[in-house]
Parts: sequence; structure tokens; C-alpha cells
Amino acid sequence: MLIGEVARHSGVSPRMLRHYDALGLVRPTGRTVGGYRQYSAEDIRRIFHVESLRSLGLSLKQIGRALEDPAFTPSALVSDLIRWTEERLERERELLERLRAVDASAPTGWQDVLRIVELMQGLGSASAARRQQAVLARPDGASVPTELLAGAVLAESDPHVAGALRWALARSGGDGVAALAAGVHAEDVDVRRRAVLAIAEMAEAPGAAEVLADALGDPDRQVRGPAALALGRRGVVEAVPVLVGMVVDGSRDVEAAEVLGALSQDPGCADRIMTALADELAAPTADSATRIRLTQALVELPGPTVREVLRRLAHDDDRAVALVASAFLLVVDGRRSDGGGGGDGG
Repeated sequence: MLIGEVARHSGVSPRMLRHYDALGLVRPTGRTVGGYRQYSAEDIRRIFHVESLRSLGLSLKQIGRALEDPAFTPSALVSDLIRWTEERLERERELLERLRAVDASAPTGWQDVLRIVELMQGLGSASAARRQQAVLARPDGASVPTELLAGAVLAESDPHVAGALRWALARSGGDGVAALAAGVHAEDVDVRRRAVLAIAEMAEAPGAAEVLADALGDPDRQVRGPAALALGRRGVVEAVPVLVGMVVDGSRDVEAAEVLGALSQDPGCADRIMTALADELAAPTADSATRIRLTQALVELPGPTVREVLRRLAHDDDRAVALVASAFLLVVDGRRSDGGGGGDGG
């Protein structure tokens, strides 16, 4: 079979067939009287073997070894090909993300493109100082893709850089909440913590309350705590159980008590908070430190019930609790005599 006919049947161009011949990969076994290449059935079979191995990503040199060296083991090469392909795909994925980030910034000129690329390079630096500088050095008015900042927020472990990224994300003008929402349900607890902290700083943004409400049920207290604080400051009463739990755990308990105090300005919510704190005070598992924190939280609440509870606690069997309650009872009485909240009218 002549080269033109082989090309039609195999799909391999005559130019490539001549290249295979020059490399010694597939040499036609015969020649016509006029000197034209003539391929046998075995030659054509070898062409298909070459093309099959090329489809796996082998180089022509590797294919030559595979076909000629009896000691050549395919398993080792296939393992290498898998590793090389995975590395190439990772590089391609990173390139695709960069291109999407540039496209999302709607560049109007090459300076805009270069600015985004410079930011991405800065955010990818091993130096926390350089990452922070890349965020803070952004020119005013420069457009930065929300998805790029959100991805950096979810990946950033340095607290100073993370703070700068959250600040930049809040100012980006994009839908930062939507970009971060998936992070709230991530398997990695650190990612969930970063997502909630960032969304808590955008608690007034559309959709933030719904995402934070989902985080109230998270098993990690460093996820549900910031969500509860942000929601409580917005008057969301569903945050009360988590806020009370923060007082019990001693996790940002002062902030939690202040938010509970603000929520208790609503009489209906005040009763719910008082009941929850009183139940925790009476819990047999509550140690002295926990009961002191709960006593301190009570002082943030308005109404006569607080004074009654403090009066009872002033005679508590735990001397430390009794001393704290007695001191706060004086505070409440002073507030009452000054005409402030917390009086009982008697």
C-alpha cells in the first residue's frame, strides 16, 4: 500500500508518516520500482500502535522505546504519565481561574489586566506581608473580582491578611455573600470559620442573614459564635440559644452578654433570655466560673426579675458567686436609684 492510501485509511498525514520513517518508528518494508514507500499489513498495524500510544500522551521517543525494548515496563511509564497529566491539569486549572478572574474584572485595557495579574501574584506569595500589601495597595476605584477576593478570604490563615481581605471584599461592590456562601458548608472547619467571619462583617448585605442563620447549627462554636453575634446585633432572636451557650462556654462571653442585653429590650425576648440564663445557673453541671459569667450576663438585662435573681445569688452556697452577685446587686440598685433600667418599682 502506497503512502497516500495508507494516509487515507489511517488518518495519519503523509507528512507525519515520512516523519515516522525518518525517526525509525515505522519504516515501510518495501519500495516500488519508482522508489515510492510501500507499506505492508504489519507496517500499518505498527502505525496504529504508534497512534494508540500517542493518544496516551507518550512522546515519540517513549513510543520508540516501548515498541523496541523488550525490557521496557509499561506500568512505570503509565504511572509517570498519570502524575504528569495531573500536574498539567492543575496548571491548566490555575490558568483557567486566572483567566476567569481577569474576565470578571471587565478590563478596559491591558493596564487593568496587568493590575489583576499583579494582585493574583501577590495573593499567591508565601510572604504574609506581601499578601497584605497586595490587598492594601490596590488603587481606589480599581475593580477587583469578588470571586477572587472571596477565594483568598477562604484560603487565608494569617489573621492580619485575612482582616485586610475581608475589608477589601466588603468594599468590592460585588455579591460577597454569594461568593462566600459555599464556604459556610465546607468540610474544612477552618474554611467555615473564615467564611462566617467575613459574612458577619457584611451582615447588612442581602442574603447575609439567611447564610448566617444556617451557621447557627454548626457543630463548631467558632463558626456559630460569630454568626450568633452578627444576627443578635440585628435583632434576630433565633441567635439567643447560641449566645447563651457562649456565656456558658466563656467564648466571647462579654460580647454575647452585651448582645443579649440589647435583645432583651424587647419584653418578649427578655423573658426568653432570663429563663435561659436562669436554667443554666441552676444546672448541676455549671461550675463556679460558669455561674459567675452567667451572673455577669444578668446585669445586662433590664427589669425587676434581674434584681430578684441577684438577691438570691448573693446568698449562694458558692462564696465566689455570692460575692459577685452582691457586687452586681449594688450596681443594679445604683442604676435603679439613678432612674435607669432594672428597677422593680418597690
